[in-house]
Amino acid sequence: MKKNHPILLIVLFSLGWAFMYADRNILSPVMGTIQSEWGLSKSELGLMSTVFFITYAFMQIPAGFLADRFGRLKILVSGYVLFGIGTFLSGLAPGFLVFLLVRALTGLGEGTYYGPQYGISSNSIPKKYRGISSAMINSGMALGISLGFIASSYFTFTLKKDWQFSFYLFGILTVFVAALIGIFIKDTKNHTTHLQEPSNFHEIQNIRVLFSRNHILTYILIFCSLYGFFSMMTWLPYYLQTARGIDASKTGIIASLVPWASIPGAIFFGHLSDQVKNKKPLILVLALCGAICQFMIPYVHSYFLMLAGLVIYGLIGKLALDPVLISFVADNTPAHMYARAYGIFNFAGMLSSIFSPYITGYFAELTGKIEIGFYISGILLLAGSFLFLLAQTKYSMSAMRVKNIELDYTDISK
Repeated sequence: MKKNHPILLIVLFSLGWAFMYADRNILSPVMGTIQSEWGLSKSELGLMSTVFFITYAFMQIPAGFLADRFGRLKILVSGYVLFGIGTFLSGLAPGFLVFLLVRALTGLGEGTYYGPQYGISSNSIPKKYRGISSAMINSGMALGISLGFIASSYFTFTLKKDWQFSFYLFGILTVFVAALIGIFIKDTKNHTTHLQEPSNFHEIQNIRVLFSRNHILTYILIFCSLYGFFSMMTWLPYYLQTARGIDASKTGIIASLVPWASIPGAIFFGHLSDQVKNKKPLILVLALCGAICQFMIPYVHSYFLMLAGLVIYGLIGKLALDPVLISFVADNTPAHMYARAYGIFNFAGMLSSIFSPYITGYFAELTGKIEIGFYISGILLLAGSFLFLLAQTKYSMSAMRVKNIELDYTDISK
């Protein structure tokens, strides 16, 4: 199979996401163990995820610009290797402060993946398959979440290994995945280092495109969507253990209901987004349904209704909404600016992940109820949905602006 064959891209990039999300979620099931070992408060537990997401989020925009200029694959692979090293070193951390520093390093490495990856895939995969291909690539996120939850719970609570073991194992495997991507993926984009430099006017025009009304409203909505998602993924096993009284060895499996349910949901809605010209109604329905689930999960007392809420959130929540938003961004962005657009898009979303773990822990301590995090998430997602009502639905003018900028870019490159 030749390099950049769509199937090869989907498989390897999905694998890349799987290890990204596994790394983030091997921490969640052992938070209680680390809390006891190091004597930490709930706020400090939330801070362990927050410092990771600070460096991850702030790497998005630089990584996108560097990738578009010097090579998407180079930036992606070098960062992925750094991410693997950081994961391994997390297990060697002797205490809380060193652990925070190493998690920050890991975040820097992971921060080079999003923009370059979707830049390569959006350039290489035909537009008519953009939504479903993004959904299939994103399925790696779901597999990674489940893998992280289950592996960490199994190694620590069933096999009785130290909590550090999962970090060692996944750190080594991550470097191996980086090698596979570097060998079998090719970046076919011609970079501006080989072209005439664009004028200041064109640079200003490019920046204005990346902050059009549709772009800004999409950035706000992904912020609100990811706030709830990362709050849930960080605290769900802890919530199940402490608020629902579920045995720690089972929480990884229950928490995995969300990512497993998201796979068919994301593929279905990704395919649906490829069939419709106006993606706005679909985006609004998914966002509003996700908000309802955020309220439902902590509110219901029935164990089975809670499980149903988790499954429904998986089907229509963040992981189902993502491929539709990714396709929406591509529809409104010139092809040569994909990495930058996706970098800003993911930066906006990841800003929420900086705040959500810590804020949830803070209000849990303040109120004595971990459920408060779900309600804050639901309110934010409702607010983002109402703002997205202002998005433009007439694509002719937007598409014309994108086409004109692509023509200008072609003239510059001659």
